[in-house]
Amino acid sequence: MKKNFLLALALGAAMTVTSCDQNNTTEAEATAAETTATAEQPQQIDNPNVVPTSQTTSTENAAVMTFEESEYDFGTIKQGEVVEHTFTFTNTGKTPLVIESASASCGCTAPDWTKAPVAPGEKGEVKVRFDSNNKAGQQAPTVTIRANTEPNIVRIAMKGNVATSNIPTAGADGPVRLN
Repeated sequence: MKKNFLLALALGAAMTVTSCDQNNTTEAEATAAETTATAEQPQQIDNPNVVPTSQTTSTENAAVMTFEESEYDFGTIKQGEVVEHTFTFTNTGKTPLVIESASASCGCTAPDWTKAPVAPGEKGEVKVRFDSNNKAGQQAPTVTIRANTEPNIVRIAMKGNVATSNIPTAGADGPVRLN
């Protein structure tokens, strides 16, 4: 019995050695392994909106957006008023600055910006329009700017108070009836 067990153990070890040898794979097994390896690798897709890594500028040569002010306090305004402010920036970097997008934190705020590249040392603008219609109390709308700068995302903000009109509303005793 011991001889049979040792013989089976020796045969099992021999089979394990030959099965680990990569030269013994069949053509079908090799094709299946290649297919699996190809499926696991991410496929590269050409996207015109993405700049290849080899074409990006280094941090030391990147454009830099330096604002004269990054926050504007519009004080207290009446509900329904529109506030507009122009944020001026200078490209203090070494390459032309291009703003890719500017998005507002809410629908009440609309940004407009310099679309042409801003050369090093030149100035550009981001105009922000805040509509206080249906707004009340403290407001702090922000605009997020994405550009080819270091850092590539910059935020500017407006802040202030929107005073409500004197229209009666529901109080502690319930709604007020106007005749």
